[in-house]
Amino acid sequence: MSAHASLHAPVGGRLLTPGFVALLAIAALGGLATLWRFLGGIGSVSALTDAYPWGVWIAVDVVVGTALGCGGYAVALLVYILNRGRYHPLVRPAVLTSLLGYGLAVVAVTIDLGRFWELWKVPVMFWRWSHSPQLEVALCVAAYVLVLAIELSPAFFEKWREGTNPKLKAFALRGMALVEAGMPWLLALGLLLPTMHQSSLGTMMLLPGPRLHALWFTPWLPLLFLVNAIVMGYAIVVIEATFSARAFRRRSEAAQLASLGVVTAWVAAAWTAFRVAEVALSGELALIASGRGAAFALEVLLHVAGAAILFVPALRARPSWQVRAAMLLVLAGAVFRINTYLVAFMPGARFSYFPAVSELLITFGIIALEVTLYIAAVRRFPILSGAPAAAPARS
Repeated sequence: MSAHASLHAPVGGRLLTPGFVALLAIAALGGLATLWRFLGGIGSVSALTDAYPWGVWIAVDVVVGTALGCGGYAVALLVYILNRGRYHPLVRPAVLTSLLGYGLAVVAVTIDLGRFWELWKVPVMFWRWSHSPQLEVALCVAAYVLVLAIELSPAFFEKWREGTNPKLKAFALRGMALVEAGMPWLLALGLLLPTMHQSSLGTMMLLPGPRLHALWFTPWLPLLFLVNAIVMGYAIVVIEATFSARAFRRRSEAAQLASLGVVTAWVAAAWTAFRVAEVALSGELALIASGRGAAFALEVLLHVAGAAILFVPALRARPSWQVRAAMLLVLAGAVFRINTYLVAFMPGARFSYFPAVSELLITFGIIALEVTLYIAAVRRFPILSGAPAAAPARS
């Protein structure tokens, strides 16, 4: 970690730009809706029912949000397991994105809980633990947020180490030493925990049984969710690296991202082939002609389109096409997860669900808050790598 610390530097610059203020306003609206949820109860702001106990907060903010937060996990697999050190500059911003994604997913879970005031019992009353995939997800996500915070802490320690406050400087030096000593354990946990809870997100949707459409109900859901999270993790790293380079006038990492695109393309292609083959071998392929078949076809076609772009070397080398492919793969993964949790869920013909305006406000507020925290972090702390670019990157 310390060997690469000098590669990172704060972006600096004015924080309260018009775009930043607009995002704060959206986050504030979401905050007001959240306040009303806690004052008036969950029924006052949501369209959730006994038939649809999970809605957009879980399907988007948690299930999709944590997958988007798997950039740190996906890059760590390359850097620390496959020993691809050239991707190391991508690790710290990916860990920041992961921390924000998972941290705000915890916020979304708290908002979604009917008895949120009893959440503290989950980690404390261990004698009540049972064999529940939902419990496993809760424990792993909470533990992973802590691991990510410690993994990212060197960025803060480096900032404080360069300051003039002697006490803060001494604290930073001690903190850096502790993190360095515990890094092998942190990396091991940082790889184990997402593997556990991303697969368990798939396991949870085995519980509805026949209430989940046959195009999505498969014992392979845990594997599909895990590999899908890796694809989305790689894709969000590309988006984050490209947009941060442009927005903050940093040197483009297009060459590294092109190399990463090869890995992403093969993983996405393997996931798509397995997904289609599993449905075909189970004899459910004819269901594509059913009402929900279009949703299945959409997630498959989006994966194929994103992977196809990355398989073409000339396109893969261009930042604009890297971002297009990454956006397609992020959208593909999000559609698969929303399909599994909402579209494919069939509690009964007389039940339906569409998120209320206040539910959407809270979701948009959480997303806006995540972006503002990212901007503030990279402007004030050494997160991004590379020197400022002399000119905007070519697309």
